[in-house]
Amino acid sequence: MVTEIQLGLCNPPEHIYLYVKSGELNGESYLWYNYDINNERTIPVQQTGLTGYISELKLKTGEFKGKDNTKLDIVVRADEIYVVRTGIETNFAKTFLLAVSLVQDFSKPLIIAPIAGNENVVFCNLYDAATKTRIRSEWNKDADWLAIIDNVQTKLQTSKNFHVVSGEPILF
Repeated sequence: MVTEIQLGLCNPPEHIYLYVKSGELNGESYLWYNYDINNERTIPVQQTGLTGYISELKLKTGEFKGKDNTKLDIVVRADEIYVVRTGIETNFAKTFLLAVSLVQDFSKPLIIAPIAGNENVVFCNLYDAATKTRIRSEWNKDADWLAIIDNVQTKLQTSKNFHVVSGEPILF
């Protein structure tokens, strides 16, 4: 397989981070955003879904606002590599984990969609991208979140390591 490389100006192959938050900027509501660290500003993302192949779940621990904080990074391969970052204790992370735990075949693309709840709460809906069918899960406030992450990681590692897009296989 010969890969055609586009010459000229381009964006470097850096991850695009999407942060989850219900917010408003200049009268526009948003549920996720990019953060421009150089200019210390939030850039709302208006699209309400991200379609791609989930390739990895990572836990990141660091300090945020003076407290130790654990974040869930959901790595998604699409037109670029996206990392959806959210607090592990958020409703978004928990509803994502409950739904993704039901996925058996990670060689198919999924749609991750933040959904607004009450009082700035954000939930996550997960869809099969081919059928546009929502992957429904039962709420379980007592779920073992680390066990779910480990189980999904195992499925991701044993899933096929290639995908077909526009008739061409893409190796990951």
